[in-house]
Amino acid sequence: MSDGPVPHEPGRPSAQAGATGGVSRRAGGGPTASGSLAQYFGGLRPVRLVAGDLVLRPFDEGDEAAVGEAMTDPEVLRWAAGRVVLAAVPGQRGATWLGPRLTGWSSGTAAFAVTDAADGTLLGYVGLRDVHRTPDQAVAAYWVTPAARGRAVAARALRAAADWGFSALRLHRISLDHALVNPASCRTAEKAGFRVEGTMRESFIAHDGRRHDSHLHARLATDPVPEP
Repeated sequence: MSDGPVPHEPGRPSAQAGATGGVSRRAGGGPTASGSLAQYFGGLRPVRLVAGDLVLRPFDEGDEAAVGEAMTDPEVLRWAAGRVVLAAVPGQRGATWLGPRLTGWSSGTAAFAVTDAADGTLLGYVGLRDVHRTPDQAVAAYWVTPAARGRAVAARALRAAADWGFSALRLHRISLDHALVNPASCRTAEKAGFRVEGTMRESFIAHDGRRHDSHLHARLATDPVPEP
């Protein structure tokens, strides 16, 4: 699939998707955000971002059904769900995945629901975790629903989240990784300006226990801004 899976969070796989349209920018270069954006040692303040026809907003409890539907997709399950979600009974997978994203902002994870600006439909997820756990760095992850694939949704959402991270959170480096057997994630990362830095041998463990090499990507605040 052209817009399939994406980078995984450590210990979990990943997935993705697409569309067009640039990110609204402020003078500082980041995407347009509503509300005060401040980073705290004790956590992050939730924020809403607008990126063309996409809205990135914090998840809420009302997203459980849509997330649960996404967790029925084989590609999301393969690359982005993680072992805890896969171990849950199918009817609880949405709540199991969503729970940590609802509380993550308080512990340094910016978890965004990627939605259609026109009707609010959930299209996917993009997140920055471990914000400043290593000074000035964070780790990105993302997935998109089957219906959202083919429009560069994942790449545009990742680019918007990264722009916000550089401008509002004062990050310098954002990294991500994906299994080499997930080439769609590689395309998404590169479209969002994340360069390939190397190969990590057998770093990805699939849900069936098989180990795969992974690509390490990263984008720096000083890198050229990727084309929309």
